[in-house]
Amino acid sequence: MSDGGPSVHASAVRVGQRAVLIRGPSGSGKSRLAFDLIMAGRSGVIETAVLIGDDRVHLATLGEEIEVRPAPTLAGLIEIRGLGIRRCDFVEHATVGLVVDLDARDAERLPLAESLKTSILGVELPRIPISRDYSPLPLVVAALTTTKS
Repeated sequence: MSDGGPSVHASAVRVGQRAVLIRGPSGSGKSRLAFDLIMAGRSGVIETAVLIGDDRVHLATLGEEIEVRPAPTLAGLIEIRGLGIRRCDFVEHATVGLVVDLDARDAERLPLAESLKTSILGVELPRIPISRDYSPLPLVVAALTTTKS
């Protein structure tokens, strides 16, 4: 895929072999969650986590999967609130395995099954809707490290 695929306002981090795509309005904490996941990977809480892209990424379908790539002009850059734009390691692409929607209107304590999935470019993916007043990192770590009972 070239950078000609659809560009979306989102951040993405590869955790293990799959990407976590982080969506949400400006100021909702996409960059913060991306960096928190990278730090959780470095500390061993989750599998190794590496930035794909911050703020803007490109998506494309590859068969029954969605691939995410950084926007070329932003590759390797991440915003760290209080420090500004910083350079860090990144990977060129990964297959999306989880979508996190920050400031989601449909976030619930016990979400309906249909709110735990989303469709991007015709591909259905697991989704976590997170409300503005809830810290996203514990939910994402739980989704990555547990199974539904």
